[in-house]
This record gives sequence, C-alpha cells and structure tokens, in this order.
Amino acid sequence: MIDLYFATSPNVYKVAIALEEMALPYRIVPVDLSQGVHRDSAQLAGANTGKVPVIVDHDPPDGGAPFTVFESGAILQYLAEKSGLFLPKDLRGRSTVMQWLFWQMGGIGPIGGQAWHFFAFAPKIAPEFDNSYAFDRYFKMWSALWRVLDDQLSDHAYIAGDYSVADMATFPWISYLEPREGTEAYSNVLRWRDAIAARPAVRRAYEKAAATDFGYDRNEKGVTLFPWEGLLQNVIVT
Repeated sequence: MIDLYFATSPNVYKVAIALEEMALPYRIVPVDLSQGVHRDSAQLAGANTGKVPVIVDHDPPDGGAPFTVFESGAILQYLAEKSGLFLPKDLRGRSTVMQWLFWQMGGIGPIGGQAWHFFAFAPKIAPEFDNSYAFDRYFKMWSALWRVLDDQLSDHAYIAGDYSVADMATFPWISYLEPREGTEAYSNVLRWRDAIAARPAVRRAYEKAAATDFGYDRNEKGVTLFPWEGLLQNVIVT
C-alpha cells in the first residue's frame, strides 16, 4: 500500500494518475494547506520540504522499512521503476522520457504556477500593485511552452513516443491553465489532451480526488471551497 499525501494541485494529480495507471494500491491522505499542515514534517511522513505530493511506500521493492519519497518528478520515476511501467528500459527511450519529465518539472510546472498566481492570486493579495509586467511575462513564457509541446506532438502520439510518465506529469498542468490567447493554434496539444483525459485511469484519479473530504465547504456543484484566508496565510504568502 502507498500513502499519497494529497491536496488539489496539478503536481499531486500527476502522482494520482500514475498510481491509477500502474494499478498500484494507494490511499489518499488529505493535507489541509489552509491550516499549514504541510509545514510540519511529522505530518508529511518526515518530508521537510513543506510541499505535497509526498508518498510513503509501505511495500518498497527492497523489502525494507516504509520509504518516503517527495518531489513529484522523483515520485513518478520511483513508481515507474517499482511497477516496471511507463518508463522504457533501453538507454535512448529512458533518456528521452526523462528529458521530457525534467522539462515539465523545470518549465511547465513552475511557469504555469507563476502564471496562475499572477492571474488568480496577486490581484486579491495586493490589489494596489500593478502586476501587469509579471502577468505578461509569465503568460508569454506559458505560451512558449505550449508551442514547444505542440511542435513535439506534431509527429508523436505522446510526448516521448509511447505514453509515459512524461505525459502524466504534463497533462494536469495543460488541463489546468490555457494560454492567454486561447488554444486555436495548438491543435496537437488539444488532441493529446483529449486523448489523455479520456483514459479510464486518468478519470479515476480525478474522481477519487473530487470525492476526498478535506472538511471544507462545497458549492452547489460539489466543488471544494478552500478557505481563502487560511491559504493566504499558510500557502500563498511565505
């Protein structure tokens, strides 16, 4: 059994997708970001980075004690090696997947997160400041990343050829935030995004996350309403 320390973030969804795709048994351990739970390593299985996802594998391949893994890219690599799935074993295939996984970790994730911050959070946190430069900068970089991905997908069904952890890592961010100019110019990305969204394992990952009880209120559609003041104090402003 694997424990997945969970909050609703693209970086956490990628791990949930991998667990479902690899048919690895797991349970979701909700992490209340609004209460600063992620700041206490004792509540994250000893991980002291102050972030989710974190996993604990209670049946690690070496047969030893439960093993904690943090950082979503490292978790995906660990799970792929544990299951023997979605990461090629040959040198070139493996390196190609890892290159694109690192590309996601170094670009799609952090740039998408900054673009979303200056779109959704900055106007509420500091409405008196002009955030237009940062907003424009990160959305231009976000569009550039979409162009790279669209070009790669012009002659690949999936990012690194066959479906892999590189796709699992990238999909939650691409489905989370679109370019400011829209998606019309990115037909390859849209085809890829729709194909992954239709995968049963991906659907299960999101359905299980939606059913997770954080103890928060929900709106009329059942969407979790995270406490804004708590998030401001414990996540956004650090």
